[in-house]
Amino acid sequence: MQAVHEFGHVAGAWMTGGRVATVVLHPLTISRTDLAANPDPLTVVWAGPVLGCVLPLIAWWVTRRWSWSFLLRFFAGFCLIANGAYIAVGAFDRVGDCGEMLKHGSAMWQLWLFGLVTVPVGFRLWHGLGPQFGLGKAPSPMAPG
Repeated sequence: MQAVHEFGHVAGAWMTGGRVATVVLHPLTISRTDLAANPDPLTVVWAGPVLGCVLPLIAWWVTRRWSWSFLLRFFAGFCLIANGAYIAVGAFDRVGDCGEMLKHGSAMWQLWLFGLVTVPVGFRLWHGLGPQFGLGKAPSPMAPG
């Protein structure tokens, strides 16, 4: 999830003529993308959570007819919930990206709306996946592969 989110920041920087200095992805720290040049900080900061939601949704949609697409559906739901909660709740303390969004012109309600849309969609994607993971009243058999 963090890799897709940070890729969104990198793509936002590339699209606006920015230059990426460093991308930090480590399981024991909060991921971040540092830019050497950032001509459009608002676009770059929003590109992280937006593409962090949209790209996993596209991956699931493209593969939705494949037997293992439930894994990408789960991942897309997770990305929607994680990004949405991060932006909506982080707005209160201006944490990470949220502080940058507010500093560069986003309104608080926009951050809340992002979470209000993405989190329920993420939970909707998760709904009904239990049997495919071998859980619930009628679990599907799980292949060892």
